[in-house]
Amino acid sequence: MQYTTLGNTGLTVSRICLGCMSYGSPAWRPWVLDEDAARPFFRQALDAGINFFDTADMYSAGASEEVTGRALRDMANRDEIVLATKVYNAMGPGPNMRGLGRKHVIQGCEASLRRLGVETIDLYQIHRFDPAVPIDETLRALDDLVRAGKVRYIGASSGMSWRLAQALSTSERNGWARFVSMQNHYNLVYREEEREMIPQCIDQGIAILPWSPLARGLLAGNRTRDGELLTTRARTDEWGADLYVPEVDFAVVDRAAEVAAERGVPTAQVALAWLFHRPGVTAPIVGATKVEHLDDAIAAERLHLSEEEMARLEEPYLPHAVSGH
Repeated sequence: MQYTTLGNTGLTVSRICLGCMSYGSPAWRPWVLDEDAARPFFRQALDAGINFFDTADMYSAGASEEVTGRALRDMANRDEIVLATKVYNAMGPGPNMRGLGRKHVIQGCEASLRRLGVETIDLYQIHRFDPAVPIDETLRALDDLVRAGKVRYIGASSGMSWRLAQALSTSERNGWARFVSMQNHYNLVYREEEREMIPQCIDQGIAILPWSPLARGLLAGNRTRDGELLTTRARTDEWGADLYVPEVDFAVVDRAAEVAAERGVPTAQVALAWLFHRPGVTAPIVGATKVEHLDDAIAAERLHLSEEEMARLEEPYLPHAVSGH
């Protein structure tokens, strides 16, 4: 396993981050693994050298944090791992149980600390930007959490680049903790982040942590061109179906399959390897519900693609409407 720093920080992370949305309660989503089924994936990740784990309060309504926390307490040295979670989405029916107002940010952090069973969250991320709350209110609350020792670093996820610029400027003017990472929607079939967000992150030394690196399984073959849905995730992931444009995206999927066939590896490995080669990318957030999912990610981190292969993979891409925000 290779390691790198999280942007311009001194925090060292593996180049693969295990995404823990898939672990918690199948009552939340039918493709989610319960705790007993999830634990082997934490063991597999740790044995491979992965030290970076990402979850969120909303995943399985908090159960993902509980499962993640227990597994890592049992299997890992807390001082050696990097634990990330997120706040923003609704955690209850009341109006103060969601968003990025000061009350919910601080209460959300305290609740996540309890569920994770830790004293400090290494990377605390806003799950989305909140247009209803002034950015200085959110950033001051996050800075207070850093100063209180409850959070070490703060990050953001999915938004327009001007919102990130606004946040960075606000933090700089006030001497507050600044975002050190951007967890954004980025993969071989959705590259709109290359226009503004990724160049901005590179310029500002912000780590790029792509979510959905295999396009909700599209780049791993969970859907066919004819619309057949081959996995439980594909059949039940309504939001995922809205993110992509099959009549456009399958040209890219087919090209990735061609390159993979020439290499004698699964298409998923080539698609992930492409991400590892892209400028600014620190660590894709990789989900796994089968052993081969992590095996492919680990192999992809070592798979070198030539400039000619990279160009071939990128050639069929057509512009998309912005999605994932």
